Amino acid sequence: MPTANENSHLHSWARVRQFAVPPSMIDRATARRTTGDWAGACAAARVDVDLDLRAVVRTRGRQFAQRLRADLRHLAPDLLRWHFPRIGPDGLLRPGLTVSLARYPPAAGGAVTHLVARTPPAWASAGQRISLALWDPSRPERGPHPHPRPHRRFRFDLHRHLWDARRAGELWERSGAGHPPADGDPIGPVARHQWAAEAALLLRADGCADGVVTVRLTRTHRLLLHQDGSTAVPSARDCDRTRPVLPDAATWVPPDLELLRAGLIDADRLHPLVASALLPDHRPRASRGPDRTGTARLVECRGATHRIGLVDGVLVPLDHDPDEIRREELLMTLGGTGLPCLQVIDDAHRHPESLVDIRARLDHGDAAGALDVVEALLGPGAALRDGPLRDELETALRRRVTHGLFRAGLVGLGPEPAAPEPGRRQLRAHPRHATSR
Repeated sequence: MPTANENSHLHSWARVRQFAVPPSMIDRATARRTTGDWAGACAAARVDVDLDLRAVVRTRGRQFAQRLRADLRHLAPDLLRWHFPRIGPDGLLRPGLTVSLARYPPAAGGAVTHLVARTPPAWASAGQRISLALWDPSRPERGPHPHPRPHRRFRFDLHRHLWDARRAGELWERSGAGHPPADGDPIGPVARHQWAAEAALLLRADGCADGVVTVRLTRTHRLLLHQDGSTAVPSARDCDRTRPVLPDAATWVPPDLELLRAGLIDADRLHPLVASALLPDHRPRASRGPDRTGTARLVECRGATHRIGLVDGVLVPLDHDPDEIRREELLMTLGGTGLPCLQVIDDAHRHPESLVDIRARLDHGDAAGALDVVEALLGPGAALRDGPLRDELETALRRRVTHGLFRAGLVGLGPEPAAPEPGRRQLRAHPRHATSR
């Protein structure tokens, strides 16, 4: 039976899957990728491209550029966003991270060049954008990114199925989906049956003669994995920071597999490439667009059931004459209690029931989705009133400006830490991968 912590972990991931990579993004990015427009696919998935293929041809040669272009054409940026490392409590992209997607062998006397994906630091992470760049350790790094070197724990170059559409089907084997789940592990859903094979792949890629790999389970809990598959708790003298670290994608059971096994997600809510890998026999249902019917909502108003609905793009009472509405609105302006119909409309403007979902969409960078929800609720012609809803939208806008300044190199290491916002959960000072590890 799952523990309370495991249930919290899985429910957090279920919410991430609901909001972090919306179906509209997947559809747009896939349509552009399948026509060969890799740059358009990146734009649709909110991935900024910080490399110039023409400059790459001049500086690194045509052969290098051809290999890079082939990888970019098969990059599924929406799939990369789906699998990118995240942090608790809200499952946002891990900030200030550089992840290696592919490594290219050096020319004579050169160094290995990496195609990397990066996230901005937490203070500039509005919009939850990712950027693509090339990283060469022999060349000075330009730009304000705090951690330009690829992280040792997140090796997407060894797990190309997490971003490369050609290899997305490998998720079944690499995730251990064919193995029954292990019960009673005190650490959590680890992929122990995959460790030996993944460690061998890591050692070959890094050219290590030593057959020992570090497995990082928590900030303080580590194991040494030997070539024969045996594990041991490291002693103080065994804590060698230069030893290869088993990537997180090889250490843990993927959250999508956990969600499917727990019955907390439907296959149609998975990314299509993930669903086809984990459930080869699944046939997706036809997608439904958003409900724009504008059905009137019912309100108990002074002993009668009245309707409120959208008229000319604005949410209004449908069962009161204009003179009565004007009188009641004036009464509310002066501090009185107006009609229940007008009170419901006022609450919808200031603190709607869907505010939690709107906030989640804004936190995950889906401003268009958040505005769609607001327009479906209040109408496209509504003028927002003071209150939590307007505050959330204005805060999201200010944060996007900060991100733009970061991208333009017009800010340094970031602003002074702001006071916590009332009612908002804060990121941990030292975030860890996923939403509860």
